[in-house]
Amino acid sequence: MPSDANNALDSCQLTTGMLLLAADPLGGRMQAFQRIVITGKPDDNLVKETIERLVRTLEQRGCEVSIDPVIEQGTQAQGQDPVLPRLAAEMDLLIVVGGDGTLLRAARQVARFDVPVLGVNRGRLGFLVDVSPERFDEIEAVIDGQMILDERLMLEARILQGDQTIAQSTALNEVVLQKWNTSRMIEFETWINAEPCNRHRSDGLIVGTPTGSTAYALSGGGPLMHPGLDAIALVPICPHTLSNRPLVINAASRIEVRVHPDEIDNVHVSCDGQTDLSLSADGRIEIFASPHRLRLVHPPGHRYFDILRAKLRWGDGTPPC
Repeated sequence: MPSDANNALDSCQLTTGMLLLAADPLGGRMQAFQRIVITGKPDDNLVKETIERLVRTLEQRGCEVSIDPVIEQGTQAQGQDPVLPRLAAEMDLLIVVGGDGTLLRAARQVARFDVPVLGVNRGRLGFLVDVSPERFDEIEAVIDGQMILDERLMLEARILQGDQTIAQSTALNEVVLQKWNTSRMIEFETWINAEPCNRHRSDGLIVGTPTGSTAYALSGGGPLMHPGLDAIALVPICPHTLSNRPLVINAASRIEVRVHPDEIDNVHVSCDGQTDLSLSADGRIEIFASPHRLRLVHPPGHRYFDILRAKLRWGDGTPPC
């Protein structure tokens, strides 16, 4: 993130999870974010309409706004080097318009630049993109520095061949090892901090973050984890042994998955369900906490358990008395 944006955020005070922007010494009010880049789900008319309204609102406030070319290029941009990382490196804030999948894709591209990310929901579920497209007042509050800044753990997955890393990717939700080209279970081992943990016969393994605990890992019977936890969950997919239960470990741990040599062609590795990695002849995957965290921004009044109640329909989604 640019130094002037850092200075603006440094002038904030963290009070009960909300960043309150300090007053300008001249008596005015500073904006926390001046240079903003917007990305979103391509080939979606509602997303384009929301972005057009958003650009007008931000420019009226004097913000410098850049648009990710993928919005206009859509599927034509597939296979090209993404422009978003370069734009984000020069901006104070990234606004993502779409669903959780759109934010997952953007997060992997920009997390290393420490740029804060705000999600506007034009998708379905919306655990991560929590601003309604009808609530531009919440976006303006964030621009003014009234926000909750939430740092989310990310994972890094590396495919190993001997001592070399031959492929790698990052994930905000989960790294998944699953069976491929076969109807049988696959066999593999998990090692944690160079110690043997388990020998598996299952349909695969989900290695998830607290953010991902409401995603695929939840469908696999994994635990819900508060996003403030520094923890990683290992969730077996349909294990042969019923005692092979989900395991939660410290996020400082290093996980190595060793696939049986006969199974290498039958195993598929993916990150957030969006990027694919092919195994080497060694059949080894290393997974650990990324040195970079996603700086997720929420509007004032955001409460994690309100989101859980609404999305998971706890108590029919209504708040407690």
